[in-house]
Formats: sequence, C-alpha cells, structure tokens
Amino acid sequence: MNSRITIDPITRLEGHGKIEIFLNDKGDVNNAYLQVPELRGFEQFCVGRKAEDMPQLTSRICGVCPVAHHYASTKALDAAFGVEPTETALKLRRLIYAGYYIYDHILHFYFLGGPDFVMGPDAPKAKRNILGVIEKVGLDIAKEVIKHRAYGQKITEILGGKPTHPVSGIPGGQTKGVTEEERKSIEEMATSCVSFAEFSLKLFADVVLRNDSYMELVTNPALGLETYNVGMCDDSNHVNFYDGKVRVTDQDGREFAKFGQHEYLDHIREHILEWSYVKVPYLKAVGYKGLVDGKDSGIYRVGPLGRLNAAEGMATPKANGHYQQMFDTFKTRPVNSTLAFHWARLIELLYACEHALELSKDPQITDTDIRNMDFDMKEEGIGIVEAARGMLIHHYWVDDDRLMKKVNLIVATTNNMGPICMSVRNAAKELIHDGKADDGLLNTVEMFFRAYDPCFACASHVTGQSPLEVNIRNADGSLHKRLSNFD
Repeated sequence: MNSRITIDPITRLEGHGKIEIFLNDKGDVNNAYLQVPELRGFEQFCVGRKAEDMPQLTSRICGVCPVAHHYASTKALDAAFGVEPTETALKLRRLIYAGYYIYDHILHFYFLGGPDFVMGPDAPKAKRNILGVIEKVGLDIAKEVIKHRAYGQKITEILGGKPTHPVSGIPGGQTKGVTEEERKSIEEMATSCVSFAEFSLKLFADVVLRNDSYMELVTNPALGLETYNVGMCDDSNHVNFYDGKVRVTDQDGREFAKFGQHEYLDHIREHILEWSYVKVPYLKAVGYKGLVDGKDSGIYRVGPLGRLNAAEGMATPKANGHYQQMFDTFKTRPVNSTLAFHWARLIELLYACEHALELSKDPQITDTDIRNMDFDMKEEGIGIVEAARGMLIHHYWVDDDRLMKKVNLIVATTNNMGPICMSVRNAAKELIHDGKADDGLLNTVEMFFRAYDPCFACASHVTGQSPLEVNIRNADGSLHKRLSNFD
C-alpha cells in the first residue's frame, strides 16, 4: 500500500500548486498539505520604483485580478499623496470594479469551478473543463456565458483603457471619464448581465441544490470550517467591494472587530510556513494556534462566503433576496460549508450586475470632474479593496522623491491560505480510506481548494528569504537546538 498520494499539478486555478496526502498503515489519511512551489516576490522588486507607477506595475501580478491590484494600489496612492478623489472619480472606480467582478465571477463559476458540478467530479479528465460544460449545457448557453464575460471586460476596457490591465487609476481620481454614448452602452450591457446572473443562480439551484449527492458534500459538517469571517462593509454592514470598513465576525456571527484600512496592522499578522511560499495571516487579538479552526484560532476566511458571512445583507434588492435565501436554506449564520463559496459567488455576481446598472444610470457618471490634485504628501499609504477572491491590502512607504522604500502586500489568497490548507486536509481525511483514491475521488479533494478560487501566483509574496529550519540533534537523536528564520 502506498504511504503517499500526490496530486501534481492541481488544476483549474491561477498559478501552480500540488497536494501531498500522507497515509497511515491502514490507508487512512494522517495529513495533507497544499504546497505552492512558486515565488513571485513582487514586494521586493517594487522597491525603488516611482510611486505613481505602482498601479500599473502591481496590476501585472495577475492577469485574472489586475483591476483589484490596480485599485488597491490607487487607493494606497490616494493616502500617500494625501488626497481624496472626486465623487465622480469614485463612482467611475466602483463601476469598473463591478465590471471586473462580472467577468471574474463568471470565469470561475463556468470555467474553473463549474465543471465539477455540471460534469460531476467523476467525469473523465478530458471532460472536466469548459468544453465539457458546453457539450452538456448546449451551445446557446455557452454563447451567453462567453458574451456576458466579455461584457464585464468591455466595461473594464471603456473605463480603464484596457480590457485586462487598466491604466486609468491615479492619485486623486481617474485619467478618463465616460461619454454619454459609452454610458448607454454600459447600461445595456449591465441590464443583460442582471438577467444572466439570475439565470446562473437558477442553474446552480437546479444542478447543485436539487442534487442529493452534491448536497451531501455541501452540508457535511466535516467538510466545513468554523473560522472567523472577514469582509468590507458599508455603514449598514452590507457587502461593499471598494469602500467601507473591514468587518470581522466570529463563529456565532457576532461582530468581533470593525476597522479602517489604516488600522489593519493592529488586527492582522502573518505566520510563515516552512513548506510553502505563501504566508498564513491571522487575527492578532486571537493568535496563531496552527491550522485549526474554532474561536481560539485566529485564522479567518475571506472571499465571497467570508464577505457574506461578515455582512448583514447586500446593497441591491435582487442580490439581497438571494442572500437571505442562502442563509435560510442552511438555517445557520455563519454558513461554514466550504462549497457554499460557489453560491455566495453567484450572489455577488448578481450584486455586481445590479450595482453596475445603478451606476450606469447615475447622472453624475458622465461628469468631467474626475481628478482632485490638492495633494498633501505623506510618508506612507494603505489601500484595501475586496478582490474577487477576498480582501486585498497594499501598504506603501514612500521617500521624499516619491520612490518606494518598502511594500507590503497581503493578497486575497494569502488571507485564505490557512483555510485552503485546512479544507484540503479535512476533505482528504473525510473522503480517502483504506488507501483507495481513484481519479474522481482525488478531483473531489481538489474541489475544496477550487471553491476559494485561489490565485497562488498572486499570493506567493514571502520576500527576501525562503523559510528555512535547521534542527541540530544529539548523538542519541534528541533535539539539541532548533534554528529558523520564521516565527
């Protein structure tokens, strides 16, 4: 009997990773590790760059979530330049952000996560992809998927200058406004996207919520996590992707903390794992107790489910109705099911579409007052936004020449790294027994990292040094001294 099962590479994600599953003599799982073998280190090679170049530079961290990095960076520059954007600029930023969520959430549900549900985890590898989904759901639906994802990217292109890597965010505002013709085009696309998001939620209900075998996975307590939940909220504690404060709720759904972006270091620390290039953030007030959940462990979840758990509703009516339905279905708050991330993601898709439609109808959106240049230079700036995968933090220290002295990035997938590892481990322990693990079962294990829509390329930001541990032992094998460069 094999003592180890390796899934390498893991599939349908952004970046690279592998899963190592270790078995005991009975063939049951002792432990499982999700390893990220790539190191990007963007923090280090941003040092010395011009501050105003950071929104373009950091958007190249990822080709899937460049809008999030662009505007986390732009918000950090707003703070470093001591300037408040104009109201029109803020609305333009929110609108491009809604477009980004539209194309990103459609990408994950239909291209990355959806094949597991539409095709089934036991489907042949060659069918577990967008082509298999098209074959099963039909060409007409596939055309709608492609069209509406393109609409999200078109909104990004109109407002950001490019469909993938925007260039419009600058300290105090935007470089480009919106014409009346462009506004009408965005309104038409957003209207269609609202209908498509509602269709996607119905598809999820038909394929997943009415499928007993899927719901056994979704509702199995052993496959969920009781962590803290973190997400940005407005003054009414509704989910907000761009503005607001960071809200933390506990395992009973009660507010644990709520803080502004400049206060994040008072609440969050990062732990370095010796076997991964991705760090594990945790709540300072609780502390790091290892890869365990519960109130005594400071590990938290971000992303669609983390945001919905941390909030008290959605700010648009249709999305809020589905928000209430999700919690009514699970009959608990928070929802701890890892696979519920997919449902939460589609609710956010509907919210993004409704919000885009609202903004496209706002008379102020075509105003030409799109930049404030009343600067009051500061030594540092912090910007926090909600990337599609979760909370994203950019923290910059700037010298007198407006060059970067130091950069700290806590990326969405970094925030989720602890829960991702725990979810993969728990799934392996629950599903693999007697050493039996066929391809379908291993793909089911992969479903539990895929639910987070991780971007490991974004997340690998251990800078300056790799984690290293040296154990010096006595002749009898006992530990004499341990040396490490991580806590």
